[in-house]
Amino acid sequence: MLSIGHVNVASSLVLAPMAGISDLPFRLISRSFGCRLAFTEMISAQSLVRRNRTTLKMLSTTTDDSPLGVQILGGNPDIIKEALDILSVHAFDIIDFNAACPVSKVVSRREGAGLLREPALLQRLLEETVRNTALPVTVKIRSGWDQSSVNAEEIALRAQDAGAKGLFIHGRTRMQGYSGKVDYNIIRKIKESLTIPVIASGDALNPDLIGKMFDETGCDGVAVARGSLGSPWIFRDTAEYLKAGKVPFSPDVHERVQTMKEHLELLIAFHGEKTGVMFFRKFFTWYTRGIAVKRLRGRAFHAGTRGEMLGLIEELQTSPHGRDICSGE
Repeated sequence: MLSIGHVNVASSLVLAPMAGISDLPFRLISRSFGCRLAFTEMISAQSLVRRNRTTLKMLSTTTDDSPLGVQILGGNPDIIKEALDILSVHAFDIIDFNAACPVSKVVSRREGAGLLREPALLQRLLEETVRNTALPVTVKIRSGWDQSSVNAEEIALRAQDAGAKGLFIHGRTRMQGYSGKVDYNIIRKIKESLTIPVIASGDALNPDLIGKMFDETGCDGVAVARGSLGSPWIFRDTAEYLKAGKVPFSPDVHERVQTMKEHLELLIAFHGEKTGVMFFRKFFTWYTRGIAVKRLRGRAFHAGTRGEMLGLIEELQTSPHGRDICSGE
């Protein structure tokens, strides 16, 4: 159970925001395997205020896609306030403020992880966010800008003082990006310092590592990102692991193929055939990780129609490599 403000979730696992990944189809597939709380892709407050068509589409949801958080990115309080006004008419349950994105063009605008170097400014932005929404506000941070300026504990306390109802912490610095070791110690220190829920992230790639994150940090929840790519059953498998201490077998080839088909159809329904098939190309690679089907991946990269992609998915059931490895044998 995870409680963020008035939002109570019957799971301690969260689907993290991922740019270009966690759209509505991906969230629905993840929810079918036990994901309870999910977040939209990161939403630029500036793009939202400009009514950018692509950004507005990212806000799409359904009644099956709940509870749902929306993550916003920004550094201008006036723009953030205007963006929150736009979001107020949508069916979201949580507002998450991004102070963790390491991308250079983001931090150069004093946004994302760039705010880790300006704790007082980040606190003011969070106070403004809390003041202008009725929803619980969370914030996503990193351990610091670099190893010489690990200040996550100070920032976490400022976020709590600003009224945040939860804190997401990636146990790496901005300069590390997604490489190097996750700092479990800083996450544990933050958990011990705060009274609000702490949701940890970083290398939550499989049930074993997620279990390690809980054990090493005492966190209230774990945000799953890269671990869900091509493996939406990570939510189901991790729940079983945390309950019984044992990881179940991976899905057999039939379940994997069925999941891929469902995901493809959801993408086509949401984006249209051309774009949906194009989006699925990267998912085909992720779904077939660990399977010696390089020939199929190459063809999937060039597939342009629903029929072509479905045919490649079907071939997994007749491929001896796909059949054996998918079944966990």
